[in-house]
Amino acid sequence: MTGFFRDGCCETGPEDVGRHVVCAQVTREFLEYSRARGNDLMTPRPEFGFPGLQPGDRWCLCALRWREALEAGVAPPVALAATHERALDIIDLQELKAHALDLT
Repeated sequence: MTGFFRDGCCETGPEDVGRHVVCAQVTREFLEYSRARGNDLMTPRPEFGFPGLQPGDRWCLCALRWREALEAGVAPPVALAATHERALDIIDLQELKAHALDLT
């Protein structure tokens, strides 16, 4: 389950220092970038009930990591409707919209 509270939602609270608030559909490029930055999201970790992510999976990302990926040219698409508004503390709305999956 994704989200700081592992409830499937990109909710946040005072305990969530990393602000896991951006609902992203991860790509191979993003996953490789994240692994190179020290956060391997692809390798299964059964001891934590984590199956590992595959391209196309949705995951609540830390807003700072998403912004880093944007600056590196590998930001994954975003599900705006599932992204918490606190993402706007770190990421410009226009940047999120430019990567939105769900804008019509």
